[in-house]
Amino acid sequence: MSIAWDWNGAAYDRISGPMEAMGLAVLERLELAGDETVLDAGCGSGRVTAALLERLPRGRVIGVDAAPSMIEAARARLGKRDDLTLAVADLSELDAALGPVDAVLSTATFHWIADHARLFGRLRGVLRDGGRLVAQCGGDGNIAALHAAAADAGAEQPFAEYLAGWIGPWRFATPDETESLLRAAGFSRARCWL
Repeated sequence: MSIAWDWNGAAYDRISGPMEAMGLAVLERLELAGDETVLDAGCGSGRVTAALLERLPRGRVIGVDAAPSMIEAARARLGKRDDLTLAVADLSELDAALGPVDAVLSTATFHWIADHARLFGRLRGVLRDGGRLVAQCGGDGNIAALHAAAADAGAEQPFAEYLAGWIGPWRFATPDETESLLRAAGFSRARCWL
């Protein structure tokens, strides 16, 4: 199960240009005919969702995020549209009734979820047979220096008593771990890299 907390969606939207750029590069890897239903898993404030909608003139997007303020920011950005559904949802608890979808797109989200086996199983459960998952997230070693610095600072007073044993809200998996978990969840092919 992922950790439940809210962000400041409006503030995130103002500073998320670098995340949008990474997300648009991931979107370019998703081949679309334009009539698919695509799940934007961890849609945030809707910046990449807007680009996804442009690529689906006859399709539909379902944008989900665990943070209510992110969904509010996405609604403010995208407005009310017949081809868009936005919902607060924990990706580790997705209901198969949400699908089937033709594709799942996710950027900068999976590393916030600890149980990747459950996450990938839930995503596979909403994906139609033959559908595609295209995602980008933090991986093993991506912020190792930051983790080390945080651990060092957290071991000092006044932080030590509050942070003792805290491992953080992230999971930075290796490509091999991720490929194995994807296959175990029912994905027929997986290609992962750092």
